Amino acid sequence: MPRTARKKSSTGIYHVMLRGINKQTVFLDDEDNQKFLQTLEDCKKISGFELYAYCLMGNHIHLLLKIVTEELEQIFKRIGARYVYWYNNKYERSGHLFQGRYKSEAVEDDSYFAMVLRYIHQNPIKAGLCKSLTEYQWSSYNEYMQKSRIVNCKFALDLIGKEHFEKYMNEEHNDTCMDYSHRKRLTDKELHVAIENRYEIKASAIQFLSKDMIGDILKDILTIDGVSTRQLSRVTGISVNIIWKL
Repeated sequence: MPRTARKKSSTGIYHVMLRGINKQTVFLDDEDNQKFLQTLEDCKKISGFELYAYCLMGNHIHLLLKIVTEELEQIFKRIGARYVYWYNNKYERSGHLFQGRYKSEAVEDDSYFAMVLRYIHQNPIKAGLCKSLTEYQWSSYNEYMQKSRIVNCKFALDLIGKEHFEKYMNEEHNDTCMDYSHRKRLTDKELHVAIENRYEIKASAIQFLSKDMIGDILKDILTIDGVSTRQLSRVTGISVNIIWKL
């Protein structure tokens, strides 16, 4: 079946979401988050897009941007190629990291722009990663509240009003935007229990099974929402590199 054509934005503004292939975590530590933001900054200078918001969420990314000289396709080819090359080299892996086709939606008016901006900034709270917007290190909210680094804050502040911005961003709402279902990460204890219930074996005993059985079980566990590769390595005693090679 042919893919549906993306809806073009008359304003040039889009809400875009990139996600890890097979729900894979794409940010395992602070260095990964920092590298992606640096990549975003470098590509912004080359591609010339305006960036209004970002939020890095472990296995997916939300961006609010306006294209200027390059189309979305070229922008995300550039971002993906640079970050994935670095990431694969760091973790001694190969192949794709992001799901092949990013999701995007056109942002056609001021009211929807403001709503998407709030939605992106509130992602970490909805995912249970923090209790307040200022606590989360990997969104653009603190660029608005402190000092801008790569985000064009003026556009949104002029639109919403500086005096109303903080209140609006923190308001509870039932807004629905392009979504990727949020699941709170499992604790190690919860993962131990899930493995025992699912496979009737303790997590620490998986490493002593046959190679084929280990591969099948680990790949299946990674389909469980909220499980990261490093966490799986931690609870099973199997190295991260072995899990990556699956």
